[in-house]
Amino acid sequence: MTSFAFFQRLSKSFQDHPSHLKLILLCTTVTGGGLLAYSDAASSEVPVTEKKKVVVLGTGWAGTSFLKNLNNPRYEVQVVSPRNYFAFTPLLPSVTCGTVEARSIVEPVRNIAKKKEVDVLFSEAECVKIDAENRKIYCRSNINNNLNGKEEFVVDYDYLIIAVGANVNTFNTPGVVENCHFLKEVEDAQKIRRTVIDCFERANLPNLSEEEKKRILHFAIVGGGPTGVEFAASLHDFVNEDMIRLYPGIKDLVKITLLEAGDHILSMFDKRITAFAEDKFQRDGIDVKTGSMVVKVTDKEISTKELKNGGEIKTIPYGMAVWSTGIGTRPFIKDFMAQIGQASRRALATDEWLRVEGCNNVYALGDCATINQRKVMEDIAAIFKKADKNNSGTLTVKEFQEAMNDICERYPQLELYLKNNQMRNIADLLKEAKGDVKKESIELNIEELKTALSKVDSQMKFLPATAQVASQQGTYLAKCFNRMEECEKNPEGPLRFRGEGRHRFKPFRYKHLGQFAPLGGEQTAAQLPGDWVSIGHSSQWLWYSVYASKQVSWRTRALVVTDWTRRFIFGRDSSRI
Repeated sequence: MTSFAFFQRLSKSFQDHPSHLKLILLCTTVTGGGLLAYSDAASSEVPVTEKKKVVVLGTGWAGTSFLKNLNNPRYEVQVVSPRNYFAFTPLLPSVTCGTVEARSIVEPVRNIAKKKEVDVLFSEAECVKIDAENRKIYCRSNINNNLNGKEEFVVDYDYLIIAVGANVNTFNTPGVVENCHFLKEVEDAQKIRRTVIDCFERANLPNLSEEEKKRILHFAIVGGGPTGVEFAASLHDFVNEDMIRLYPGIKDLVKITLLEAGDHILSMFDKRITAFAEDKFQRDGIDVKTGSMVVKVTDKEISTKELKNGGEIKTIPYGMAVWSTGIGTRPFIKDFMAQIGQASRRALATDEWLRVEGCNNVYALGDCATINQRKVMEDIAAIFKKADKNNSGTLTVKEFQEAMNDICERYPQLELYLKNNQMRNIADLLKEAKGDVKKESIELNIEELKTALSKVDSQMKFLPATAQVASQQGTYLAKCFNRMEECEKNPEGPLRFRGEGRHRFKPFRYKHLGQFAPLGGEQTAAQLPGDWVSIGHSSQWLWYSVYASKQVSWRTRALVVTDWTRRFIFGRDSSRI
């Protein structure tokens, strides 16, 4: 017992004082004798390098993707966001109609953080100001309990990751903010769901005229992009598969109208998908009005300017309106842009490594930022000088080919230009500029090189504001941070054409994996890489499988699949709760 008590006290001592741990070796001989020896472990401790503090603003696609993929223990991370969860936004339209429950598409940030080896602190607050010069951000708690929403605090940082997304853009249309629903957050989807049920309950009251019932049951959706189209399709299915059975007396009074200022809905998709979607909506009884620009919204009417009819103003009575068009800049981002000389832009300008232009340690991802891809023609003299290794004043095909990998990596529009013009390599491009000359004998001076590359920059395009882009940017930046020290010593990026050496990292490259547009009736349009278009029921199951697999955790995957199964068996939930 004495021996047991000794080990018990020894164990407790180690647990209570781990910083003063002694290494104890107890050797017992078969004769019962013993030898006790110890040494102070503190004497062999390696000094811990001070951790760099990374502050992440936002828990959307970009911020969460960065957090999930960061695994370098040299960083201390603080996440600041007004919501303490990540929301799988592609399924928001499904939440509005009860196909999927709100809790099934959210993952608490703390669940993600506790699985990390990196130190992560979360603060539920919103950033109100960025002081890049002093590396500070000013935050305000959005918890109203005893703080009244006015509790402010300051956070210092070594690196700042801005991933706050964007606001809805109302284009300053009168009455939109006061009278329309938006579909950006989980709370928006829940509010829409309650309003849809309210409209049916109000229209079912006996003391209303039929005209008033028609107005209440007229659902107007502004914006013919993926969100507006998917919501219109989800609402149509909800009404025709579930609500008309519960409200048989008013089923013929329901109307859904989709308003789009452009010539077609889903204009960013292949024309085949656009045509199929418009035809299907027409068959389903969804009124698609293209060329209708909303100019005013009151509590009961929407005023539109009919661009196809000489600008005629029409009014449409409605019961519920959902605004799903355009994205705008958040106020504190506008202030920050003015502070760093980007006041004239609609989003933060970054370089190809996602660094905010003019700020060394500030990065911006997702909808709040746009990559300012450098033009070939801006650096043509520097490119010529680097490629002309013998300083002859002319470039041969061989010389340019040797620098080709670095040029294409730094300026991806060159590779895209060659591909779109069906040129096998740079020799074809140089030959086109030089004329009918054998490839091996081509030599160009700088003016001829300018002529050869003059149209390359026309291939530059801005990346779309989608979850897919934001997620890939977050993953890319996390990998850069994971290898920061290694790449400082051994840079892996392209040549610095305007300087010496190489860039630390390869620039960000977006890889398009395709896009989906659910059209209702268990039919989905899919546009995948390689110009492959699929429309119909098979694409719907592909959509199910992709969106189930893309959930953050097995918990949310199980919940989403359970919701889909419940809907197939029992129908959608039509309660107001």
